[in-house]
Amino acid sequence: MNKQTIFTFAGIAVLAGALGAWFGMHNKQDPVVASTTPPPVQPGGAGATPVEALFAETLNNPAGTPQALAQWKGKALVVNFWAPWCPPCVEEMPELAQVAKEHSAKNINIIGIGIDSPSNIAEFTGKFNISYPIYVAGISGTELSRKLGNSAGGLPYTVLIGADGQVKKTYLGRIKFDELKADLAALKS
Repeated sequence: MNKQTIFTFAGIAVLAGALGAWFGMHNKQDPVVASTTPPPVQPGGAGATPVEALFAETLNNPAGTPQALAQWKGKALVVNFWAPWCPPCVEEMPELAQVAKEHSAKNINIIGIGIDSPSNIAEFTGKFNISYPIYVAGISGTELSRKLGNSAGGLPYTVLIGADGQVKKTYLGRIKFDELKADLAALKS
């Protein structure tokens, strides 16, 4: 990675942080860090839930191969929305990988949905060994995360979905892993 690319990413990160701070200061509602309330059913079809919209998606993996997210239907799932330019996102990835390893025998899966260009995500995943599945959503991943309750549009954003297809909890910001592990232990997979 050359200096110009690093400065570009740093500039984007600073701009994103400044915009987030501005929106946070001008938002009349208190920000929600974690919620136990599932997002409402979306209009546009009887029973069309945000989780069903997620499972209806087909996203490419970093190698560019299309993957149907329906393959995760009926399984307990932790969905982590992230970006390579988001320091808290990158910092929590090793811990997410460890949780994925610890819970794989319990039929609890972790997937990452990257919000960046396919080339940036492919470059990132090529440099770092991420042991759970990563998908490329690009900027449309932001809208997908909003449908799943991320009204602030912040990253990282994580959604805990039960095997029953219901959102059990959402986490905005860096995950508190003791809390996540307790939530996973309470799941009936």
